[in-house]
Amino acid sequence: MRVALGVSGGIAAYKAAELVRLLQDKGLDVQVVMTRHAREFITPLTFAALSGHKVITDMFGEAQGASNVESAIEHIAVAQEIAAFVIAPATANVLAKVAHGIADDFLTTLCLATKAPLIVAPAMNVNMWEHAATQQNLEVLRIRGVRVVNPDEGYLACGMTGAGRLASPQCIAQAVFETLGLRQDLAGETVLVTAGPTEELLDSVRYLSNRSSGKMGYALAEASRRRGARVLLVSGPTPTEPPAGVRLERVRTAEEMAQTVFAHLAEATVVLMAAAVADFRPAEAYPGKIKKQQGAPVVKLEPTLDILAAIARRRRENQLIVGFAAETEHLLTNATAKLHAKRLDLLVANDVSQEGAGFDVDTNIVTLLFPDGRKKALEKMSKLDVASRVLDEVVEIRKQFGRHSREGGNP
Repeated sequence: MRVALGVSGGIAAYKAAELVRLLQDKGLDVQVVMTRHAREFITPLTFAALSGHKVITDMFGEAQGASNVESAIEHIAVAQEIAAFVIAPATANVLAKVAHGIADDFLTTLCLATKAPLIVAPAMNVNMWEHAATQQNLEVLRIRGVRVVNPDEGYLACGMTGAGRLASPQCIAQAVFETLGLRQDLAGETVLVTAGPTEELLDSVRYLSNRSSGKMGYALAEASRRRGARVLLVSGPTPTEPPAGVRLERVRTAEEMAQTVFAHLAEATVVLMAAAVADFRPAEAYPGKIKKQQGAPVVKLEPTLDILAAIARRRRENQLIVGFAAETEHLLTNATAKLHAKRLDLLVANDVSQEGAGFDVDTNIVTLLFPDGRKKALEKMSKLDVASRVLDEVVEIRKQFGRHSREGGNP
């Protein structure tokens, strides 16, 4: 996941170097953007070395830390790539520009161009901090949803004492993590995720499959990793890029997926079965390629192993299992039947015929079904947001498991 770090011109600019390291420790990819005044306090080369990326310093001109020249249009791609934008330190001047929509350099232009959440960490002289104009600008930003990490009090570089000292890099980093949903409420859990389609061989070049992109399963893996879990991702064939920090095992057929899942089942505390596993496969795979001249083959199908049902039979105490149901009709009836037949703790159901909820799109529309009959219908949202909502429920169910365990009962 990529975040942008804006560094403006203040004596505290050197502390942003430590912030880069803290963000990287959580697996975040950091793109540094510097104002002209920031370069008076610390060199772009420092941030280029730390981040591994060229540092953006100008709307037009050479990107520091790299030899190539990029245009502002090329730079603006950053606005679409980042998951969050943090400005630390944020001077009174930068806060005023952002509050009033002034975009006269790359940093302030990025504030207008991106839809990513913005976090600002002010640092300035105590009188500047307390000035009515600064406080009014901060209130404007807060109303817009900007997260403000208030400065600390203490001895300032100007020789005065009071509020205005940049908050600690740890405090700023924590604000970024919270904004991105990087909670640690799954720390200590091992989450096994299945994703993507399977391919069932018809001959040496053809197979039966489905349109699953794997995006929902990969989003679950990424969201689980963000929340501190150890993640095992078992994926069918898909071009979707796997998230960083997860253990990926690629499979092709339903049989391969079953065997790989079973191999890791004992170590998993949470199982998220999002893969679109084929229900049927050719009873016989023809050797070589079936030629057209041979005529249309008669293909006999046989059922594949029901992996989810097999997992339910093998589950151990306090192992939490979440299933997924992609339907085209009678969504709740079919999904409820699956929930109870497979003895699941939660089932995520979606009607793939709905616009924005089908295969190979970045959004989903789901209903969460629980064994006690509760249902939660979610509005259309990104698959990563759906994953986060599913994991919210996983955390709550896990608390119930713990409560039952303390009371000596079974979940």
